[in-house]
Amino acid sequence: MRHFVIPGDKILDRQMRIENAYVEAGTTHSAVLGFYDDERNSIIPLEGAWKPRIGDLVIGIVSSVGRNGGTYSIDLTEFISGLVVAGKFSTLDFKEGDIIEATIQDIEHKNLALLEHPKALKKATMIKIKPVKIARVIGRAETMIKQISEYTGCSMVVGKNGLIWLDGGNVALATDAILKIEREAHLSGLTERIKNMLEKESKR
Repeated sequence: MRHFVIPGDKILDRQMRIENAYVEAGTTHSAVLGFYDDERNSIIPLEGAWKPRIGDLVIGIVSSVGRNGGTYSIDLTEFISGLVVAGKFSTLDFKEGDIIEATIQDIEHKNLALLEHPKALKKATMIKIKPVKIARVIGRAETMIKQISEYTGCSMVVGKNGLIWLDGGNVALATDAILKIEREAHLSGLTERIKNMLEKESKR
């Protein structure tokens, strides 16, 4: 069952490490505005900015290239930038405006992420949603994103910073499904509703 919670609400009478929650005086409290799922012991936030973490997969756009081509500044969000530093034997050759995917290697000053394993993505459809809804787009064990790809034939890369890259297949249907997930992320039974929607629309 899901319960609406606001920051500070007690959700458990014991200590438990839960994302978007904190422990105080031996009890667990919500740190965000959202819904607490007592069956899964998880909190689904309704709002909130993206907080970069080491290991996050992100999508960004090259905003500038260093004079010698060895460093690349990457736009990730309005408030957080990325930096790619080419290695000595690197063959990277990005240009301004290129779209890339990468993984966060380290974080400096809360608004600069050092990126590793950068890979160029070709020009394709890009959509942006609230980063707090990305987990629902991916789904548990990637169930949601897999079914979207299966029914639409789209190749997808989902960045934890809220950017999603789509290419091939029925991009319009995939986009509709993702935006529906963003709108209804706090509601139960979402996976089944998305599946029904995809089945119905893909047969048209």
